[in-house]
Amino acid sequence: MSSAKQLRELTDDELDRKLHDTRQELFNLRFQSATGALENSARLTHAKREIARILTIRNEREASLETR
Repeated sequence: MSSAKQLRELTDDELDRKLHDTRQELFNLRFQSATGALENSARLTHAKREIARILTIRNEREASLETR
């Protein structure tokens, strides 16, 4: 799990890649949950929060570009 500070240090391309990877992880976790193979349900929450952090940082960057 990355902190917001660590995520802000990433470039836009790295951030997009991290978002893709985290969404793929969330998909896999949901699939495991549906089949009863998920051992640690807290990982679902962590993945969702990670996606929210990444999207927040992307929106902040877009907003700062619009105000310039």
